[in-house]
Amino acid sequence: MLKDIPFQFSGLQYHVRFEAILTSILGGPALTYASGLAAFHAVLVLLNSRRIAIGEGYHGCNGVISMVSRMTGLKNLPLDCDAAELQPGDIIHVETPLNPTREAIDLQYYADKAHKMRAFLIVDATFGPPPLQNPFDFGADIVLHSGTKYFGEQSDMLCGILAAKPQHDFLMKLYSDRVYLGSVAGNTESWLGTCMSLRTLELRVIRQSATATALVSWFHSQLHDPSTAVHELAQEVHHASLQTEAKEDGSCKLRLFQHATSLGGVESLMEWRAMTNTSIDQRLVRLSIGVEALEDLARDLQQD
Repeated sequence: MLKDIPFQFSGLQYHVRFEAILTSILGGPALTYASGLAAFHAVLVLLNSRRIAIGEGYHGCNGVISMVSRMTGLKNLPLDCDAAELQPGDIIHVETPLNPTREAIDLQYYADKAHKMRAFLIVDATFGPPPLQNPFDFGADIVLHSGTKYFGEQSDMLCGILAAKPQHDFLMKLYSDRVYLGSVAGNTESWLGTCMSLRTLELRVIRQSATATALVSWFHSQLHDPSTAVHELAQEVHHASLQTEAKEDGSCKLRLFQHATSLGGVESLMEWRAMTNTSIDQRLVRLSIGVEALEDLARDLQQD
């Protein structure tokens, strides 16, 4: 009777396949975790640093740092601290493009700063997935992604991803630590990533990036036109495409943009970050562009 049962991959086999594909895409040995914060926690456990220099970005990372500091005494330094404050084995953590305002960060600057003191540069590249950027090209030691976002395609998987610079011997230690931290990604997530999400990653990201850049350009032009509703309601537009240099440090009428704390899915999303982070300017609204038509998105933003 068993011979009539269709062959299926086990969860472990999907993990192996998913991570093998991610290794090829990201340019370094990759492991998956239950969430982006689980992946970040795994980095802190791996390096066991005494100091971490971190700036703006996802507030959840600061929550993990605060928790780890209670156990290890990890000291939180500002991102623009003097290099002399860092010691061998310490961490500089950079998120680029920045969450939630989307400015791009000069990675080479921080790589040079870290390596001068034999510290490590960790880059959260969630907002700049392949093929938009490769942090290893600019000196990153470890690259972090919240796979829930662009890698997740349909916004239906929860996953974190770490990739290490090939010259570092981190993989087996990360693998061993993950067993005891219990933060391995679920079998369903590995299946979704392998059989659905990664197959369309390049197509989706290129389309989303092109549409987002065009929408930003339109939004920016509307901002400076006194006859438009955008000019009346918005004060400033943040996006890497509007930068002149790299950065070194209610009710809703929208029909297409859904309110959600996520990004990278096929649907366009908006988030009023002040709802979950009271330190953020209450006027700031973050948009994540999906694969809908540019004209439809612009029309949704223009409605009275």
